[in-house]
This record gives sequence, structure tokens and C-alpha cells, in this order.
Amino acid sequence: MYFVSRNGMQIITLTTDLGLSDHYVAALKGQLYGSLNNVQVVDISHDVQAFNIAQTAFFLNNVFDDFPKGTIHFLGVDALPKINIGNPSLNLYPLVMKLRGQYIVGCDNGVFSLINDYQDAEMLIRIDDFSAKLALRHPTKYIYLPTIQKIAEGVDLNEIGEVTTDLKKVFTTQPILTVDLIKGAVIHIDKYGNVITNITEKLFNEVGKGNPFTIYFKNARYFIETISTNYHDVPTAEKLALFNENGFLEIAINKGVSGNGGGAGPLLGLNVNDIVRMEFHPKGSKDNIESLFNN
Repeated sequence: MYFVSRNGMQIITLTTDLGLSDHYVAALKGQLYGSLNNVQVVDISHDVQAFNIAQTAFFLNNVFDDFPKGTIHFLGVDALPKINIGNPSLNLYPLVMKLRGQYIVGCDNGVFSLINDYQDAEMLIRIDDFSAKLALRHPTKYIYLPTIQKIAEGVDLNEIGEVTTDLKKVFTTQPILTVDLIKGAVIHIDKYGNVITNITEKLFNEVGKGNPFTIYFKNARYFIETISTNYHDVPTAEKLALFNENGFLEIAINKGVSGNGGGAGPLLGLNVNDIVRMEFHPKGSKDNIESLFNN
């Protein structure tokens, strides 16, 4: 029995660092279509930076709740299992996580600990059957795809592998908080040059408490003092800050793309991991100081 989405098809998403210039993605899709009936394969991204599990989790976190229950997500980044007989603590096993009715399949390389609400997983299954002759050499074909097939066919997770409560944990940079200051970092720059930071709207409200603020970048010439509701709040080619649909602070240039003036990343000199600061001013203090020089 297949799990199905609302349109009657089993949805499988792919997030990989395979790129699209080679045949690898086509081979992966061909194997999925060849082993499963009534399946719909959705590409989240194949342009993840090689071995970058933080970016992998970022892409999945941004779309996870858009998919229906029963969806299977394959994370094919740094997915080669590792078996160290002399030191089992170094082993990296394939893992299945069931979270909010969906399934995530990948390598326990730390990426699962970067999935939003991973602590609330309904079940974790460690796959330690490497009996297939080429399993460790070609894990996607001989481990991950058979696992995806079993999940899609409704096989009980307990029959797929061993239930576990452990997964490898890694940590990403979190905003630093002091009185009236949030020091965040750039976590992604999209194709439009929009700069996404790890500063959330929730954190902004908790720390700022409605006070005036200034957003500073590494280049002190640029700063922003308002939060826009959409890109058209400012004229074309003007910089702005807004909280995107996932609640993260985004720095953008209205219609700023390559060939049309450039995006916020290159124009403001911002790259992934660069610092972005939000400084809050007690109500009245900033305006009063400025008024001294304007009168």
C-alpha cells in the first residue's frame, strides 16, 4: 500500500549537491521511476554547495511544511555511510526520520540535527544492513533507494532498520544577544542576490520591544532603519529589509538582479557568514540626539 499525496501520487523530494551539468540527477530519477509506480519526484535543489549539510537543512526547512503527510524527502548531500570497525563511535549510518507525518532519508552526518523540531521526531530508524555487495560504494542505489521504496510501499519502519534515539549533532552559528543588540549572520544568498540572515522576526520583537533600530552591515556606509512589508515599499534599486515568509530577516534590493543593477549580496558586499547587526535605541533617545543637530 502506497502513501499518497492529495493528487493520488507518492511524493518524493530530492535535495542534493549533484548539480545539473552531469547525468547524476537523471540517473537518480530514473531509478526512482523504475522502482516505484504512481510517484511524483520534486526537486528542492541540486545546487547545494558540495558537502554543505547546513545549506541542505536550510533548503528542506524552508519547504517542509508545504508538503503533505506521507512525503518522503531524500537528502543526498555528504551521504556516504562510514563504517569504522575499530571505533564504532565514528560510524555514520543511513537514517530515516519520521517527523510530523513525513519521512526524511539520508546519512546521519549531522544534517538531521539541523532540521527544525528534530527533537520532536516520531521515530528514528538506523539502517545497518550493508549486505548488498556494492552498498558502501554506491549507497544511493543500494541503500537509500531501496529504503525509499519500502517506505513508499508502506513497510513498517521497524522492519526497515533498528529503532534508535541517537543522532549526530552539529551546531550552526546562532545570533548573539546583548542589551539592545542582535548580532546575526548571513546564512544564504539566493539567485536574486537577496541576503537571508539567521535573525528571526520573533527574536526581533523580543529584543527590540518596539524600539527604533538600525541594521548595520560590514560596510559601515550602508544601514537600514525600517522593516518593509514587501519589495515595492522602496523604489527600484533601493535597499530594504523585510521578514520573509519563513520569518527570517532578509536584506534585498528591489528588482536588484544581475543585469539590472545587481542584488543585495554583491552590491552591499555581503557573503555567507558575514555579520549583520541590529542595534535598538531606547524610545526618544535617537530622535532627540539627531534633533540637536537638525535645529
